[in-house]
Amino acid sequence: MSGSICAFSAIPVRLEPGETSALETQILFGEVFHTLEVIPGWHRVRLDFDGYEGWVDEKTVIPATDKDVELWEKTPGVVIAAPFVKLIREPFKSVQIISAGSRIAFNGEDRNSFVLSGQEYYLQNNLSDRKPDLEEVAKGFLSASYLWGGRTFFGIDCSALAQVVFKIMGYSLPRNASQQVECGAMIDFVEEARAGDLAFFDDEAGTIKHVGICLGQGRILHASGEVCMDYLDHQGIFSRARQKYTHHLRVIKRIIE
Repeated sequence: MSGSICAFSAIPVRLEPGETSALETQILFGEVFHTLEVIPGWHRVRLDFDGYEGWVDEKTVIPATDKDVELWEKTPGVVIAAPFVKLIREPFKSVQIISAGSRIAFNGEDRNSFVLSGQEYYLQNNLSDRKPDLEEVAKGFLSASYLWGGRTFFGIDCSALAQVVFKIMGYSLPRNASQQVECGAMIDFVEEARAGDLAFFDDEAGTIKHVGICLGQGRILHASGEVCMDYLDHQGIFSRARQKYTHHLRVIKRIIE
């Protein structure tokens, strides 16, 4: 089972091997994944971060040795907290934009440079040493477009929004809302919800279909059409834009104690 480190801004992971197949998730820059199966033009892979499996185009797979992967994962680095940052790629000084949740390792000459898959990169701007603030990180996604299977500022779904924000804060969540609801401790009353709690919403059949990040004071940030800020009460989400309830509250879970 060969390993790779994502050197693209984001790699689409599809349900089946084909460009028209549904987007299931994305691999972010600096995330590690392993090839499970190979067919002409496609690799079936598993992401190390959340165990998600799917198919990626063979052109996006840059094989790495076990040592390369181990060094990348063990070398001190940072998970990008800003909505996106610009990288300068040598030798042609081309620009590559990577999204929040991407990871870089400080294996270059200084904190502003690093090497990945033989490619030398420079950060266009210095990274902040300040500890990320959850509300600030979450609000950085405001107005980002909704994209089923997306995990970046340029397109993201509800469960990826929760997963990426918590990744930046140092917590690992599963990929899907139906899995995330199994995490954390239950909150009995919506009035007790605080910033960083996750609220889950179900359909008429009782299936968990949606998740949002509580920000306290009756506010919730979630991806529905776009990433937006709405109101949360015991019934569910009341949409500011649509002036009606759009999601039925099932449960609130506390991930960060």
